[in-house]
Amino acid sequence: MRCRARRYGRAMGRTDVATDLAPTGTLRASINLANPILAYDTPAGPGGVTVDIARAVADRLRLPLELSGFDSALSSFEALAYEHADLGFLAVEPAREVAVSFTAPYVLIEGVFVVRQDSTLSSPADVDQPGVRIAVKRGSAYDLFLSRSLQHAELVRGAKNTEVFFEAELEVVAGIRQPMTALVQEHPSLRIIDPRFMRIEQAVCTPKSRRPETIAFLSTLVEELKACGFIENSLRRSGQSSALVAPSAKQ
Repeated sequence: MRCRARRYGRAMGRTDVATDLAPTGTLRASINLANPILAYDTPAGPGGVTVDIARAVADRLRLPLELSGFDSALSSFEALAYEHADLGFLAVEPAREVAVSFTAPYVLIEGVFVVRQDSTLSSPADVDQPGVRIAVKRGSAYDLFLSRSLQHAELVRGAKNTEVFFEAELEVVAGIRQPMTALVQEHPSLRIIDPRFMRIEQAVCTPKSRRPETIAFLSTLVEELKACGFIENSLRRSGQSSALVAPSAKQ
């Protein structure tokens, strides 16, 4: 299905949105390469659904596109917060909304816990108790979520959640379901705790200084890309499940 063209209102046309969103004249997109569901690096440059969305935005606004890849959500967020980037793709989190504005989500993913097979922990609620140490990737969506929701367990942060888990011999590692599933397949001594402990809403975002009309343009475009199958097809091309597509914001 072909995505329909964006209609601009009288108050703010395509040129106005382009100028507000990309004041340098080039759309600078911040790509988080640490999330393999959404982006990955290749010899030819970054690929994945976030790259495809960035290209769709640039094409719609007739702007040249500059992609910058980062190895963590925190670094990608900081590029937006300091306005070194105009467009980003991050999980919706209250701590981030101080510096960036989000659209509705385009993809929904899950955060899960992994423990050793002989662990007595069997549910997400079991994890939050004294003496339990949880490895997380510093600045990730699940780090931010657990930082405000845990009451007893201790978070141990590092550049890579799995490295911290193994090196410090921790009780639990938190992460995104797909990479955690691969981890368990590689290490049969580990198992995933179901159900998920959080739902992660991945959305398009831009620095808070951008005008409301620009946010509205991005929000409308995201809904169009979901409705016409653009997001679904992009996920499939990168080997991801189309079931990850978020429902329409109107539902």
